[in-house]
Amino acid sequence: MDRKISKSKIRILIERYAKLLGILLFVTFVFVLFSFANLAGSNVVKVDFSQLTISKVETGTFSDLLNTRGFVEANTTVFLNTETGGIVEEKMVSQGAFVEKGQPLARFTNTSLQLDVMSREAQVTEQLNFLRNTQMSIETNRLNLSRDLLEIELEISHLERRFKQASVLASSNTIAKDTVEAINADLHYFKARKVLNLERQAQESSIRNVQLTQLEDSAAMLNRNLAYARANLNKLTVKSPVTGYLSEFNLELGESKNSGDRLGQVDIPDQYKLRIMLDEFYLNQVSVGMQARVQINEKTHGITVSKIDSQVENAQFSLEAELPQSSQSIKRGQSLNVVIVLSDDDQNAFLLPRGAFFSTSGGNWVFVLQADGNTAERRNIRLGKKNRDYYQVLDGLDAGEQVIISSYSSFDNAQTLKIK
Repeated sequence: MDRKISKSKIRILIERYAKLLGILLFVTFVFVLFSFANLAGSNVVKVDFSQLTISKVETGTFSDLLNTRGFVEANTTVFLNTETGGIVEEKMVSQGAFVEKGQPLARFTNTSLQLDVMSREAQVTEQLNFLRNTQMSIETNRLNLSRDLLEIELEISHLERRFKQASVLASSNTIAKDTVEAINADLHYFKARKVLNLERQAQESSIRNVQLTQLEDSAAMLNRNLAYARANLNKLTVKSPVTGYLSEFNLELGESKNSGDRLGQVDIPDQYKLRIMLDEFYLNQVSVGMQARVQINEKTHGITVSKIDSQVENAQFSLEAELPQSSQSIKRGQSLNVVIVLSDDDQNAFLLPRGAFFSTSGGNWVFVLQADGNTAERRNIRLGKKNRDYYQVLDGLDAGEQVIISSYSSFDNAQTLKIK
């Protein structure tokens, strides 16, 4: 019995010691992990001085400038389109030539248009002839009414004279009274016809004036249509709408063009603008009226941003600036160096020269050289804007401190550098 109790106690003690041993091993493992973490955090790397680029933090004026390139475009461009379409029969000038307003540039042929114009000319001519015949008919009817009125008045005059003679003869019983009455009846008849003729003449005169006005309007409209039809034939010859340089005029003989197709463009000379493509990162930093500088023939000219197209394509947007008219030596499509002034200068800024370190640290930390010159410690910093030469230091560095600005790719996990 005592032996059994002793064995059970021993087993319990072994289990307890096993648990304590497990806890001890776990604590030891955690301690080792933390030790390795601390050792990693305080990692010291030896580097060769010849592989480093060291620059000093300076105090000076930070100019928020953006250096880029722009492309010269015509400030005023007039596009050339074909109004009738057809087949290119003759090309009279070449791309890039200087053309005058109204100068023929190319001639097209369009058989269907020519046949259509001929058909319309025949229709218009037929309708004009019909209008002229109608006008002649109205005028003839007017003349006939006037002739009838003259004949009636002549007959009335004859009857009045006969009536007077017959009345004298009838009083002396030379002729019968029936003859006098017959002459008087005829006289009343022709007087009544005269009244009717005058009424008809007045009525037809009113109608005739309306008809003639309508016919004249119709004739004028038909003549305009005929002139428009003939003008379409003239449009087969494309002429320059303005004086300037002909660009993008790519036509080949025998090529077919539809109505409204773009043929090219004419650029007004000595009026140019600069188109600049920027990364979308700068979209909120630029505005209309912003100042810039452009270099033309080794001379710097001040320009102003006149237009911003905020539509982003391929992570870029465009802005425009008008070039000075004195810069006549530039050509369309030429690229120029441009400096855009994004903001006013900061007169008392801490300046850190740009370097390859930024691609590794993102500007969040740098290695700062210590006073002994043999070590460099990792330090968190905060950078602001950047220009072509410098970063603007907002926090973490003071003037005179020396910073490693070359690449950190081979020791980016280090906390301390030992410089050999």
